Amino acid sequence: MKNIKENYIHIDNDFYYIIEDILNNKEFQKLKEIKHHGITRYNHLLRVAYHTYKFTKKHNLKYVEATRGALLHDFFFDETSKDSTYKALKTHATYALQNSCKHFELTELEKDIIKTHMFPVEFKKPHYKESYIVDIVDDISSLYERSYSIRESVLRAFTFLFVFLTVRMR
Repeated sequence: MKNIKENYIHIDNDFYYIIEDILNNKEFQKLKEIKHHGITRYNHLLRVAYHTYKFTKKHNLKYVEATRGALLHDFFFDETSKDSTYKALKTHATYALQNSCKHFELTELEKDIIKTHMFPVEFKKPHYKESYIVDIVDDISSLYERSYSIRESVLRAFTFLFVFLTVRMR
């Protein structure tokens, strides 16, 4: 727990207990060695999970499942290394879902978060509010981490926000 608190000073114990089993998984620990969005994939996932946790808990949504799904949304290794950038964007969610199912028991919501976090790049539309939230938090985190071009990240973030608000207003 100390290592997490060093990275995220304001993390409360509830957040840690929700994700403790994932963080202690040997395969998940390997993500500390993989660069992703200019930082490690491990740190990217932790950032997305933490901000998802704060938002979904504040808005009385299914924050436990949303947090766990967010932490696993990019749980892949080098499966996409031979793919073009665009193809990797479209396929990595499938690999993340396969790895997550292999190591953890997932709910339908958690699976939906992982497999739809690249909507609309990958045309798998989210089925839950929490899935849209993780998608948006991931885009904003990616923008902050400056891996994607700013223009692409801003466009995706606004697209997801528009879709999320449209779906919510129905």
